[in-house]
Amino acid sequence: MSIQPPLEPHEGIVDPAENVENAIELKEVEGLSQGRIVLRRFVRHRGAMISAVVLTAVVLLVTTSIGWGPIPGWWQYGYKELNPIVNAGGAPTMGFDGGFTVGSHPFGQDNVGHDGFALVMRGTQQSLTVMVVIGLLSTTIGVVVGALAGFFRGRLDDLLMRFTDMIITIPVIMIGAILGVLVGGANPWSLAVALSLVSWTNMARLVRGQFLTLREREFVDAARVAGASSARIMFKHILPNAVGVIIVNATLLMASAILLETALSYLGFGISSPEVSLGQLINEYQTAFATRPWLFWWPGLFIVTIALCVNFIGDGLRDAFDPRQRRIPTRRALAKADARKARARAKATASA
Repeated sequence: MSIQPPLEPHEGIVDPAENVENAIELKEVEGLSQGRIVLRRFVRHRGAMISAVVLTAVVLLVTTSIGWGPIPGWWQYGYKELNPIVNAGGAPTMGFDGGFTVGSHPFGQDNVGHDGFALVMRGTQQSLTVMVVIGLLSTTIGVVVGALAGFFRGRLDDLLMRFTDMIITIPVIMIGAILGVLVGGANPWSLAVALSLVSWTNMARLVRGQFLTLREREFVDAARVAGASSARIMFKHILPNAVGVIIVNATLLMASAILLETALSYLGFGISSPEVSLGQLINEYQTAFATRPWLFWWPGLFIVTIALCVNFIGDGLRDAFDPRQRRIPTRRALAKADARKARARAKATASA
């Protein structure tokens, strides 16, 4: 009689806790569409939800405070107005003096009387504009280049990827500085478009990898047999299956975009006076750091807040779109699952 060797832990033995976890997750998403499942997973990501609330609050604040486009503002000072200096050195009026007070200039003033709050709100508006434009335009360029390279392969793939590699080898900050000098200045839209031309490379390579994998799937072969054109297969069948990777990396691209714009403006190659951005504010008032540090605190705080919020949102979207990311069940959920199993066994025994 032969003796069978013992099974390894991964051979034929299924972890009961994993079975329970799978059963709980399948029960929770039963009957839901893919969009609802992604939304539910995203809502459960605490860091992403807190970041989404904070980022929404920042956008509402900078949009309504000094006005933006057709939206009127409720703040009493404009970012170009010169006002009498209230406190010595333009110190902030916000503080705790017998209770919390905001005052007329909560973020302080510069040496000529500009209101710090209005300047920071205007700088945040421009930095957000650059961030969104770079995110949308770079994502579009990267998706198109990556889709064409990954779907058609061959010479087109070699040509597009060598061009992408050429741009990657050149430091982005150097290209951005050159383009910023040529088209930047007081026009944030031109700067955003110029930076978009050098920020799409990572997106293109990621999308190419997705298309190389998905083009070999059965549903693509079925679409070809049905007579679908290459454009329809690319953007109707393959692209929706890669949308998770695209959305996640688009958010991360936007986070790096605002840091790139800030760095260029700080170095003097980005947005310049008379226009305002967060990096430009830090650059303009860098000599006053020792005497008026509040001119740095608030622009720096908004830069860090926006970048962190976008990164956390991207992290939440990555977990939501990745089907391998599973939520660890709580003890209460495990207890409920065990109780349901016990009731099912009892019912089966009684019926037998």
